[in-house]
Amino acid sequence: MNNKSTKDLGLSSNERLFLKNKSIFAPNKYANLKPYGFKIYTFHAGFKKRFDDLLIIIFDKFVKSKIIYSKTSTPSAPIIWGKKYNRGKLRALIVNSGNANAHTGKKGIKIIDEYVAFLSNLIKCKKNEILVSSTGVIGELFEPKKIIRRIASIEKSNPKKLLDAAKAIMTTDTYPKISFRKISLGKKSFNIYGFAKGSGMINPNMGTMLVYIFIEADISKKIMNKLLKLNIDNTFNAISVDGDTSTSDTLALFSIDRKQINFNLNRNFAVLNRSLNLLMHDLSMKIIKDGEGLTKLIKLNVLNCKSKKQADNISSSVINSPLVKTAISGEDANWGRIIAAIGKSEEKINQNKIKIMFGKYIVCQKGAIYKKINDIKIKKYMKNKIIEITIKLNNGRFGRTVYGNDLSYEYIRINADYRS
Repeated sequence: MNNKSTKDLGLSSNERLFLKNKSIFAPNKYANLKPYGFKIYTFHAGFKKRFDDLLIIIFDKFVKSKIIYSKTSTPSAPIIWGKKYNRGKLRALIVNSGNANAHTGKKGIKIIDEYVAFLSNLIKCKKNEILVSSTGVIGELFEPKKIIRRIASIEKSNPKKLLDAAKAIMTTDTYPKISFRKISLGKKSFNIYGFAKGSGMINPNMGTMLVYIFIEADISKKIMNKLLKLNIDNTFNAISVDGDTSTSDTLALFSIDRKQINFNLNRNFAVLNRSLNLLMHDLSMKIIKDGEGLTKLIKLNVLNCKSKKQADNISSSVINSPLVKTAISGEDANWGRIIAAIGKSEEKINQNKIKIMFGKYIVCQKGAIYKKINDIKIKKYMKNKIIEITIKLNNGRFGRTVYGNDLSYEYIRINADYRS
């Protein structure tokens, strides 16, 4: 691994894309396609020292959308602006990376007003028909002309592909994140695809992630809402890098009117729902596998809980525990830290019923260390890149699976010089 800091390399931490120390889970190949129903433009606007940092998507005609924002009480200007204006009918999307336009007060809103007004005049739509997102450093203002100048050059620019869009929205990501699936329903077939960014500030209840998913079929807003409601909890809300939630999280689902299919029919809806779940799971796993500084991926199963709330609280407490995460980084099956993390959730349980396993190996049960614990096999197991931990409370029928990663020296280095 390259041990030089981003300061030494003359880069900011949000420009790790071309460094050698990419995630150990970085894909070798990337699916790429030229999308239907919209054009992609990317530019280097100057938010980052180099590489494209501005994405503009122009839809050929108006599309329906469903948008989920972070529940943070300190939302960025784009989230404040979007909640006020967007009504689900869109003609364009603007995303910049390198500056979150967060905690920027009324000036941050004014910045959006200026560049949105320019684009709306250019493509002849209303300002509430443009979706905006920003990601990057919090608390820094920027000149709207950075974006306006690039919007003005669209007519002379060549449209890009999906992979270019994914690269343009990256911050501390080490690889672009895209996913694609083809759906067949009888004689009709259509594509669903999406791209995302996220590497740090990732926590269940969204994270510092931006996610854009496109379905090449006409879907009602009611169906879109149902699709996201069914699939957000076990995908993007089931990953956690560091327990921190961002000011900017946004997930947008777009209906590109290419195919007319009756999704009110249960069999058609079921096929679409399953495919969307697989795509969202794939994108969320690409995010968690690119967690800042990770050396290991953690899959955590919390089973036999008395309620969904208990499963949620305990899984969150364990997956976000710095002591658990550092133990995994050090390849130490320190199950005592897991017991402590369960306890700090303050959920009412019977600790004498707890059973914990690393992979298939039992480490404790019935309130004490497992009598036949095999330290040699467990130590060997801990060298794997993916560590699965299973907690059985033996207290009910509810469960939850979440994904996290270890906490390494690299994570600290990345975030220590993030603004450099």
